[in-house]
Amino acid sequence: MIFRTANPRPGRPALRRVRTTAAPRPLHHRLDPAAVEEIPFRASDGVRLGLTRVDAGRPDRPAVLVLHGHTASADMFLLPETRNLVDVLLDDGYEPWLLDWRGSCRLPYNETGQRYTYDDVALYDIPDAVAHIRGRIGDRPLFVVAHCIGSLTLSMSMAAGLVPGLAGVVSQGVFLTPKLAGRTSLRMSVARELLKNRIDHIPVDFRKVGLRSKYTPLFALASRKATCPDPTCQILHNSAWDSGASLFVHENLSEATHDRLAELLGPAPLWILPHLRRIELARSVVRWHDSDDRYRALPPNALDAAARIDTPVLLLAGSDNALWLDSQKLCHEILARRQPQLDVSYTEIPGYGHLDPFLGRGAALDVFGHILDFLGKRR
Repeated sequence: MIFRTANPRPGRPALRRVRTTAAPRPLHHRLDPAAVEEIPFRASDGVRLGLTRVDAGRPDRPAVLVLHGHTASADMFLLPETRNLVDVLLDDGYEPWLLDWRGSCRLPYNETGQRYTYDDVALYDIPDAVAHIRGRIGDRPLFVVAHCIGSLTLSMSMAAGLVPGLAGVVSQGVFLTPKLAGRTSLRMSVARELLKNRIDHIPVDFRKVGLRSKYTPLFALASRKATCPDPTCQILHNSAWDSGASLFVHENLSEATHDRLAELLGPAPLWILPHLRRIELARSVVRWHDSDDRYRALPPNALDAAARIDTPVLLLAGSDNALWLDSQKLCHEILARRQPQLDVSYTEIPGYGHLDPFLGRGAALDVFGHILDFLGKRR
């Protein structure tokens, strides 16, 4: 497949644009700017993150912390082109808080700067954000709605006892028991070994890397048997950063959301793959830093420490999740058998994949009602 791309300097490869500032780029939303509070926020290890509060108009509303997946950002919950999760939470009487943890594409850390593992997210980002929010809301209930790696790392924080007393948690896509397709797991391992000396991340925006770049073979591979001509869609829908998986059901996205994929999802760092590979092989969220005393607060294996979870959990998944497969169903079955005292339920959304339960044009009708029902019974 031939790609068309604008090159400002004919005959020369385009330069890769890398943001070197740690300041989050602006959110894209249609809310009243006066209602959106961008909070200067650093994790306790000094890394600057993004934390946003949306004023609900009343000081007595329950708060909901929303966590994105790796390489996404809080923008995925604020889509101005459709009725989004923040809209629904506001209308139902909640105060949304959005954390851009260090894997956000609004921050530069996936491309440049300080490297991290998922241990850092579980130990610092999420507990520190919860502590900050609780300092602001007092004794009001605090819920969490978490997607993908945001949910996976939250499960480690919960199993470590670092975020006790949450009113309820909605986990979308994956929680304590990650399960990838065999070919996805294999391709992740092979890609890491083949590419580790050439590149440190896989981009998604072909317009930025240009036709003649070291990333072009990856886009070419992703284009094989693709039905959509957009290179960004190909590397996400047809390949999931060259892992062989698919991130969404194509028909579920509106044209406007589809055209914004390069803004909604950013580059995937290859140096995170060893930790992800260890997690996938264990079929559990496991600690990476076994010899570093700073991470001793995290259990070696979150599933083995699941008895410490003290909040109701709704496991949500699309029936066509081609990335994490039936991880949520597996998690529900395992917890029902090993920790029957926990309040854990499972809901499957027919016809949805991995990202479209939040990005889909029909998500407000098909998905968000399940979230509101769960929150409403526990507020």
